[in-house]
Amino acid sequence: MNARLFPYLLPLIAVLCAPVMTTAAPPPPPGFLALRDLDYAGQNNPRQKLDLYLPEKPSEKPLPLIVYIHGGGWEGGSKNEPGVLLHFIQKGYAGASIGYRLTNEAKWPAQIHDVKAAMRWLKAHAKDHGFDAEKIGLFGISAGGQLVSLLGTSGGVSELDGNVGIAGTLPKIACVANFCGPANFLSFPGKGSIIDSEKSGTAITKLFGGPMSQHLEEAKAASPITYVSHDDPPFLHIHGTADKLVPLSQAEEFDAALDKSGVSSTLLTGEGALHVFFSPDLVSKMQTFFDHHLQGKPGDVQQGPVLVK
Repeated sequence: MNARLFPYLLPLIAVLCAPVMTTAAPPPPPGFLALRDLDYAGQNNPRQKLDLYLPEKPSEKPLPLIVYIHGGGWEGGSKNEPGVLLHFIQKGYAGASIGYRLTNEAKWPAQIHDVKAAMRWLKAHAKDHGFDAEKIGLFGISAGGQLVSLLGTSGGVSELDGNVGIAGTLPKIACVANFCGPANFLSFPGKGSIIDSEKSGTAITKLFGGPMSQHLEEAKAASPITYVSHDDPPFLHIHGTADKLVPLSQAEEFDAALDKSGVSSTLLTGEGALHVFFSPDLVSKMQTFFDHHLQGKPGDVQQGPVLVK
């Protein structure tokens, strides 16, 4: 592991391995400041807040923004674990880490309502903080991967907007990096996951409020693949071939659906990797993806394997 990445990845790995744990937010990288606990919902709910990471010295022009949404099975995790986002933003970006209500407080669709409210807030306050609302990339892991993917495919779906926070239109998303997020709950069962979508107390049954077979409409509505269309932003999918939580078939199905619709979609697979993995090779490819779509830099990430160490 690249020593420069380790300080940013350690808190992230810790929370993914123990999703009920909440850690203190790390300090921003040198030359950056953190604006913490910005209330995008207006309810003073600690889960409905976001953190912004901005250069101490204001940029001469608005910066592209990378938005991170944490994982934790919709039942754990925190915006306080921005992980590798803090590495990416040092290459000419502003960053945001979004919190959202967890399943111990609210079941689906509260989670998508929250993150859409956060995106509306970011669009409304872009000029105040010096970032470009026309150049926003998304990155999420696991449950966060499902949420960023849904933001990417459901931009025009008003049924998922909710009434949290300020009214207004959502920003247009420039690109999405989906790290092992569920894409189609309806095809999830029977593909090798240890998560039982029918058993009480599992991540999926807690999300929908009961066995998925009794909540098929909600499961379909929560599936990013449901809304795939030709005008979706470019996607980068990252998935371990030995993932026992979210099967690789989820990423393969999503990637194929986007390809069929004419959307730029690239799947990177980590051979033998479990649910989450990082390596210098992977981080470099992710940086290339963001730099290309948000800064217009040359670079192309090819579909196929990525080093896992």
